[in-house]
Amino acid sequence: MKIAAVGVHILDVLGRPVEAIPPGQGSARLAEIRATAAGTAAGTAADLSRLGAQVRSFGAVGTDLLADILIRAMPGCDTGGLVRKAAAQTSATILPIRPNGERPALHVPGASRLYQLADLDLDQLRDCDALLLGGPDALTGLSADDLAVIVATAKSAGALVVVDVLHPGSPRDLDRLRGALALADWFCPNADQLLALTGRDQLAGGDQLTAAIADVLALGTGGVAVTLGADGCLLADGSGRSEPVPGIEVQVVDTTGCGDGFTAGFIVGLLLGCPPADAAGLGVACGSLVATGLGSDAGIESLPQVLEFLHQARPQAAERIGRSLRQHRVKEHSR
Repeated sequence: MKIAAVGVHILDVLGRPVEAIPPGQGSARLAEIRATAAGTAAGTAADLSRLGAQVRSFGAVGTDLLADILIRAMPGCDTGGLVRKAAAQTSATILPIRPNGERPALHVPGASRLYQLADLDLDQLRDCDALLLGGPDALTGLSADDLAVIVATAKSAGALVVVDVLHPGSPRDLDRLRGALALADWFCPNADQLLALTGRDQLAGGDQLTAAIADVLALGTGGVAVTLGADGCLLADGSGRSEPVPGIEVQVVDTTGCGDGFTAGFIVGLLLGCPPADAAGLGVACGSLVATGLGSDAGIESLPQVLEFLHQARPQAAERIGRSLRQHRVKEHSR
């Protein structure tokens, strides 16, 4: 599975548990501090690599030490597509993780917003099985037309295209993403992001989430997979049908990167030829595992490990995905 991850690359520095910020020059002892690759491109790319995919990352980082740490935090990923920008530091976030797993963020947008179409070798998108466009809402150096060109290039070569966003955003952001989403196979926001992008968060009454999904499908997007935190996700496609995929209960340590884990599992499941509901089940398992540790790279070790975890909660789904995996391996071996 060759996957190109184009988009936001962020270095997260996380500490837990943080019950309160000490006043003045005070200090507090924590159980753990980590630095991880994050953002809807880098975080998902790292998870995809752990699931056995061949991943090449494309995006912008600074010329600083933070960039070096971020790249080292992406073992197994080909980071040759990252470009260094001297005009800004690497995008970074400080995350004090509360005891219940919540995560207020202190963020520097950094170099990601300087990424331009000229920085991307489009030919490399023609040699991939899937394209993840991660955080296009934060890639302000790319125009709406640029984003559409990126997606169209991958689609022209037969690649699966999945789009995810970084921020809740606004209808103005959705207008900018309109061309890219019209060509995408799947859009994978969380519920808050989808409601904000469509402006449905400002409306009262009715099922605004279902209406927001319909708004995106009306653009031409093949399907929408909305993550719902502990409640799993909701799938919908152009047929007008929607299907809930329930969550998996775990002991939550940190919710950072759970959406990236979902997207990674979902993409792998789709590339294995699984029905969307089973692919989403794999995504839910990945997102749940990420929540059990600190940082966006926590919990996921390998595809067999995720399938074993999924088997404990949903054995039939895990067995179906396992069969798809075996068939995929036989097919690849016979090439």
